[in-house]
Amino acid sequence: MLHLSQEPAMTALLLTAPAAAPLAVAGAYTLGGLRAGRQAAEVPTVQRPLEPVAAGGGRAAAPMPAVAPTISPARRHPRDWAGLASPLVILACGALLAADVIDDGPVSAYSGLLRADALTAWMLLVVGAVAFIACASGPAYLAGERAADRATGRTVMGVPPGHGGPPARAKSRVGGQSRAWGNYHVLVQAFLGAMCLAVVTANLGVLWVAIEATTIVTAFLVGHRRTRTSVEAAWKYVVICSAGIALAFLGTVLLYYAARQAGIAEAWALDWPTLVARADRLDPAVTRLGITLVVLGYGAKAGLVPLHAWLPDAHSQAPAPVSALMSGVLLSVAFAAILRYRVIADAALGPDFTRVLLAGIALLTLALAAALLLAQRDYKRMLAYSSMEHMSLIALAAAVGSPLALAAGLLHIAGHGLAKATAFCASGRILQLRGTSEIGRVSGLLAQSPWLGAVFGLAVVALLGFPPFSLFASELGIARSGFAAGAGLGWAMAAALLLVLIAFAALATRTARMLLGPSPAGDTAVQDSPSALWPLTVGLAACTALGIAAGPLGDLLSQAAAVLERP
Repeated sequence: MLHLSQEPAMTALLLTAPAAAPLAVAGAYTLGGLRAGRQAAEVPTVQRPLEPVAAGGGRAAAPMPAVAPTISPARRHPRDWAGLASPLVILACGALLAADVIDDGPVSAYSGLLRADALTAWMLLVVGAVAFIACASGPAYLAGERAADRATGRTVMGVPPGHGGPPARAKSRVGGQSRAWGNYHVLVQAFLGAMCLAVVTANLGVLWVAIEATTIVTAFLVGHRRTRTSVEAAWKYVVICSAGIALAFLGTVLLYYAARQAGIAEAWALDWPTLVARADRLDPAVTRLGITLVVLGYGAKAGLVPLHAWLPDAHSQAPAPVSALMSGVLLSVAFAAILRYRVIADAALGPDFTRVLLAGIALLTLALAAALLLAQRDYKRMLAYSSMEHMSLIALAAAVGSPLALAAGLLHIAGHGLAKATAFCASGRILQLRGTSEIGRVSGLLAQSPWLGAVFGLAVVALLGFPPFSLFASELGIARSGFAAGAGLGWAMAAALLLVLIAFAALATRTARMLLGPSPAGDTAVQDSPSALWPLTVGLAACTALGIAAGPLGDLLSQAAAVLERP
C-alpha cells in the first residue's frame, strides 16, 4: 500500500486536487463560453427576402426564410455532464486520503498550509457524494428549464445561435435569462472548489477566506433568474452572511492576537494543530470572546440562530441542484469550521463554555424551525427549515462532545447531506412538473408521476429519521449520548426530542398532502426518464447503506470523532 507520508508529491497532489479540479473545470467552461461568444458574434443576421410580386399585381408564394436549425429545448447537452468530473475527483482524493490517515495519521503539504486528518477525509467524502448527486441531476434539471423556456442551450452553455441556442429573432426575449444562466456551471464549480479548500486547509485565515468565497459565488446562483423575488433573496443572503462572516473575521483576529500574546510565532498563529497543542497558553478572556464571535459568525452560514433568516429565501430561489449543495454540504462545511474552533476552546477554557453556547443555540434553532414548519406552505422552504432542524441536532451532538455524540453528529452530517440533496433535486422536478412551489396546489404526485413521487417521499422519510436510513442511527446515537451526559444535557435532550416530534408531524403531514390523493383534473400521467431519477436513487441507496452498515467507513468515522474529542 502506498503511504503518503513517504510520498510528499502525492500528498500535495491529493490535498490540492479537491480544490483545484473544480476550478479547472470552471476554467474549461469559461473558455468554452468565450469561444461560443466569438462564434455568436460572427453569425450573420438573417434578412427576410423581399416578397416577389406576381404578374397582375398579386403576391407570389415566397420561400420561407432560412432560419438556423435549433436543438429541442429539452435536449441534454453533452457538456452538462462535464461537471461530474470534479465530484469524482473529490471522492477519489477523499478515499485515498482516508485510507492513509487511518493507518498513518494526518498528512500535510505546503509547510502545513494544507492538511488532512480523518475529519478532513470524512468531509471530502461527504462533499464529493452530495456534489455527485447535484451535478448528475443537473442535466435533467437544465433540460426542464429549457423546455419551460427559462433556459436554452445558449443560456446555460454559451452556445451561439444556430448551434443549439435561440434563433436571432428570440435573442432579445431571452437575453436577460442568457446573462443569468451563462455562468451557471462556472459558479457551481467555483462553489465546490471553495468548499473543498475550506475542508483541506489547516490555516484558520485561509478557512475564513474560503467560506467567504462561498458567499460571493452562491449569491450569483441564488439570484440567477433576476426576478424580483430571487434578487431580493440574493441580497438578503449577501447582507446576513456578510454580517456573519464579519463576526467570524473579528473572532479570528482575536484568536490570532491571543496566540501572538502567548508567544506563538506569527507564521503559526492561525495554524489549527499549533493552536490546539498550545491552547492552554491562550488568554481566557480574549479566547472566550473570539470563540463566541466565530460560533455566531460561522453559525450564520450553518443556518443557526440568530443569523439564519437568509436560509429559506435562498434555498427556495436557487436552482434545485444548487439548493442541494447549499443545504447538503455548505451548512455542514461551515459547521465543521465551528467544530475545529470548539477543540481549541475546550482546551483553553474547558468544556462547559462551548457546551452551554452550542446547546443554547441548538435549542433556539430547533424551536424556531419546528414553529416555522407548522406554518409552512411552500415545500422548498419546508425543506430549508428542515435543514435548520438537522443542523441544530448536529450542534447538540457537538455540545455533548462524547465520542458517541461526535461520531453520531458526523454520521448525521453525511446522512442529512445525501437525503436533503435527493429531496431538493426531486423538488426541482416537481416545480417544473406542477409550476408551483405551494404545498396546497400540489397533490396526487404518486398518481401523476409514481417514480418521482416515490423518490421524494422516501427522501422525506429518510429526513424524518426512519430506518433503514442512516439518520435513524445518527439521531438514536445523539439521543443516547445526550441522556448519558448528565442531568443538564439530559433535560436539553428531552426538550430537543419534543421539538423534533413537532417538526416530524409538520413535515410528514405536508408531504403526505403532496403525495397522496388523485391527480388534479387535466394532469396526465408523466413518465420520468431514468436519467432524471438515477442520481436520486443513488443518493437514497447511499443513505440506506450508511444506515445498515458503515463498512470500511466505520474506522474513518471513529477516528474523525477522535480528532474532535476534548484534548
